[in-house]
Amino acid sequence: MKSVFSAPGDYVHFKSQVPLHKIPIGTKQWRYYDFGPKAVPPLICLPGTAGTADVYYKQIMSLSMKGYRVISVDIPRVWNNTEWIQAFEKFLDAIDVHHIHLYGTSLGGFLAQLFAQHRPRRVRSLVLSNTFLETRSFSAAIPWAPIVSWTPSFLLKRYVLTGIRDGHHEPFIADSVDFVVSQVETLSREDLASRLSLTTDDASVGPLLLSDSFMTIMDTNDYCAIPQQLKDQLGERYPEARRAYLKTGGDFPFLSRPDEVNLHLQLHLRRVGVEARPDLVHNIPKGDLGGSPSKESNEDDFDKSHEDDRGGSENSPAKYEINPTPESSGSSNLDKQPLDSSECCHLDHELALYALPGGFTRRKNIVPPGTSVHFVWEYIAIFHLLHHISSLYIIQNYSSEFRQVV
Repeated sequence: MKSVFSAPGDYVHFKSQVPLHKIPIGTKQWRYYDFGPKAVPPLICLPGTAGTADVYYKQIMSLSMKGYRVISVDIPRVWNNTEWIQAFEKFLDAIDVHHIHLYGTSLGGFLAQLFAQHRPRRVRSLVLSNTFLETRSFSAAIPWAPIVSWTPSFLLKRYVLTGIRDGHHEPFIADSVDFVVSQVETLSREDLASRLSLTTDDASVGPLLLSDSFMTIMDTNDYCAIPQQLKDQLGERYPEARRAYLKTGGDFPFLSRPDEVNLHLQLHLRRVGVEARPDLVHNIPKGDLGGSPSKESNEDDFDKSHEDDRGGSENSPAKYEINPTPESSGSSNLDKQPLDSSECCHLDHELALYALPGGFTRRKNIVPPGTSVHFVWEYIAIFHLLHHISSLYIIQNYSSEFRQVV
C-alpha cells in the first residue's frame, strides 16, 4: 500500500536552505542542524522517541530569521542515561559550544533535565514540553524491555507508533502526525532500540541547581502520549517555573502549533537574557554560521548546491543569505500575532478522501505500509519452514518402515 504522505512545502524549503551536519564523535554518529548567528548562545532542541532533528524545522526557520541560533539534534545510539550525558557533553565540545539553552519534548525533555542535573555549569535554561521526571512507569509497561536490543525493527516501529493517538484529528494535528510517522520510517532498528532503552532505563531526575525562574513548562491541554499524572509531577517539582499552556496541539505542538510554540520560545529566551542578533541574519558570512565546519560532513540530498552557495571552501568569503520562508510555513512575525495565530499556518500535504455513507473521511496511516509486508514475509517463511519440517518427518517415518520391511 502506498503512503499518501508528501513533504510539506515549507519543509522542502527548509531542506533547501539549512544544511544537515553529520559528525562522528568516538563511536557515536551525530546528525544535527545548526542555523543562526554563531555569536548567539544556542537553543538546542531534543526530540522524543519518535522524533528526529527534522521535526523542529519550523522552529529553526522562524527563530533563526529573528536572530537566534537554533541547533536540533538526533538522539544518538546511547543505551543508558550515563552514556547519554557523556556523549552529549562530547558533542558540545566538538561543536565548540559551552553554555546552552535546552528545549526538550517527551524523552528529549527528560534527557535535558538529566544533563542539567549532572552538568549544571553548561545549562543556562530549560524549556520542557510534555515530558516527565522518571522512567519507572515506562519500564513497567514494557515487559520485554530486557530484550529490546534484539527486537526486530518492524515490532519496534509498531510499538512506537501505537503510542501516537489514532482516530480523527483536526488538519494541523493530523499533518503533524503524518510528518512524525514519516520520520519514524527513517530510523534504523538500532536507533529505535536505543531510544526505547533510554525510556525503560530505570532512572529519575534529581534536584537541579538551575533556578525555577530559568525554566518554562510548555504543555498541551488536549491530549498527548505522556500521562497527565507524570506531567503533574513535573509541575510539582518546579513550582516557580513559567507556565505556557497550549489549548490544543496534540503530541507534537512544535509542528501543529508552530506560531504559539515559537512565540513562547522567543519569550523564554528574552526572559533568560539571550539577546537576538537580527542584524546578522540576512547576510551571514560562512564563518559566522552556526556549526562546526572542521568536522561536519557533506550534507545528504543537497550538499552540492550548498557547496556551490558557500564557494566550495570552508575559508571562502562568500555570503550566505537566509531566504524568507514561504507563507505556507506559518513563520510570520510573531510579535504581531495572537497566541491562536497558528490557525493561519498551512501545510502542503496531499489528502486522500474516501466517499463513505457518513461523508468524506480522511485517510490516516498511523502504522506504516511496510509493516504489513514484514508480517506477510514472516508468515510465508514460517509456513515453508513448518512444511519442510513435516516433510522431513514423513520421509523419516517412511524410511524407517521401509527398512523394517526390507
